[in-house]
Amino acid sequence: MCLRLLVANLLRNITMTHPEFNISKPVNEPVKSFAPGSDERASLKAKLAELSSSEIEIPLIIGGKEIRTGNLVECVLPHSHQHVIGRYHKAGEQEVRMAVEAALEAWKEWSVTPFETRAKIFARMDELLTGPYRDLINAAAMLNMSKNAYQAEIDAACELIDFYRFNPYYAQELYANQPMYSPEPTRNSTEHRPLEGFVFAVTPFNFLSIAGNLPTSPALLGNVALWKPASSAVYPAYYLMKLFQEAGLPDGVINFIPGPGSKIGPNLLTDPDLAGIHFTGSTAVFHRMWKTVGENIANYRSYPRIVGETGGKDFCVAHESADIDALVTAMVRGAFEYQGQKCSALSRAYIPSSIWDEVKEKYIADVETIKMGDVADFSNFMNAVIDKSAFDSIVEYIDYAKSSPDAQFLTGGSYDDSVGFFIEPTTILTTDPHFKTMEEEIFGPVLTIYVYDPSQWNKILELADSTSIYALTGCVFAQDQQIVDEARAALRYSAGNFYINDKPTGAVVGQQPFGGGRASGTNDKAGSMWNLARWVSQRTIKENLDPPKDYRYPFMSDK
Repeated sequence: MCLRLLVANLLRNITMTHPEFNISKPVNEPVKSFAPGSDERASLKAKLAELSSSEIEIPLIIGGKEIRTGNLVECVLPHSHQHVIGRYHKAGEQEVRMAVEAALEAWKEWSVTPFETRAKIFARMDELLTGPYRDLINAAAMLNMSKNAYQAEIDAACELIDFYRFNPYYAQELYANQPMYSPEPTRNSTEHRPLEGFVFAVTPFNFLSIAGNLPTSPALLGNVALWKPASSAVYPAYYLMKLFQEAGLPDGVINFIPGPGSKIGPNLLTDPDLAGIHFTGSTAVFHRMWKTVGENIANYRSYPRIVGETGGKDFCVAHESADIDALVTAMVRGAFEYQGQKCSALSRAYIPSSIWDEVKEKYIADVETIKMGDVADFSNFMNAVIDKSAFDSIVEYIDYAKSSPDAQFLTGGSYDDSVGFFIEPTTILTTDPHFKTMEEEIFGPVLTIYVYDPSQWNKILELADSTSIYALTGCVFAQDQQIVDEARAALRYSAGNFYINDKPTGAVVGQQPFGGGRASGTNDKAGSMWNLARWVSQRTIKENLDPPKDYRYPFMSDK
């Protein structure tokens, strides 16, 4: 890029004064219902059949080039784990180095590319995902992540579409944030520069929208990224990478490097050009990453930005004034949508004894109607957990409860991995508010309930606040406004996303920016301007149009 063009692009990004380009306020993408007999249902079923009947080979994509290492791993259906739909090549140390070099080379031009050019690529991502990629991405998520059609539609299509609509709008607001005053004869401005180096994006298996957002949100701000998708969800992630390419994202801006964290992480986390980490995953992994950064802090070109969302032990506190039907529905959906494999899933509930009998009866009746099985059967509410490791971990908690005198099972408790990794919707009733399954994240279809004396309302609020190290999501059910206000105050730091008379899951971009504090993460609120602000480094610029030409102060003219 010639120097004149470089300067012109820099000036445009500094001032953001180009009224010919303006992103209007976006709206959320409507969720398709896939009602019986609908065209959308037939179309999705056809794509499911097409993908499940073939097998693909998934390369790394580094600097726009497909790289094959020969070190292959199978992509399977969690609900039918003998069914292979793909094989992906694993990145090693050599490929990681290649990806760093490709990203840094792409940074030279991408970092000074005008915002409107970047935003138009994101608009194209929106168009592709809304249109020809919608069935493909939804079907890929259903097959490899074992999501039912509605859950896939909410996640893989709608939420990701929303990210690609709302993030450019929020970025525009960020760039427009300029100094309040420029007294004559000065001209003040703030340049929102990309970070120097690369962003390491590590994405989870459970939400394709997160996988599609973590590498792209820094890229929107002019950064480059190395993207390591979860090993158990490489298949749908690959199709997203193809979407990025088709939308016109330049080579090397995002580099797709699936593989083991033990091979990829250490090499990137100690690299002097590490500019940031965008992470969603386990608390233990995040702790190790942060520790590694701390141990290498003197080696970096700049202090890396660390943005992470980890675990949760999400709660529901019900008051005796709660609407029981609404409470029961929130408990069932909150705990068992997507097999409880959400960091926001309802995992512990506190129910007053005065309403417990009615809650129990309606809750058990609802859970007993839940069907579980293959994603191709649209009558199933639940499907399989993601893989053998997750299955075994969840089973350990269930078996622990079975052996404890402090717990009894209201629903479920059975499991079977002979065909797929299936675990029944399991509900544990405990007499111990500090029972293991009340305190530790399980990340599966297990809800633990503690029944309390209604006179202990304030103590229950304290208990809900102090029981867990996490502070991601939570909800309160009450029809008494004073009670709601008490809960809001007592649980102020207990959840980054707090819900009143609603389940603690289902945050929507542009409506409920998502993230939690304490051990749940840095609370940088995906789906808002605040997350995007983490991916820029501001430069303040003062231009003096009539600089002083005498060092003396006016008061010095007279003794």
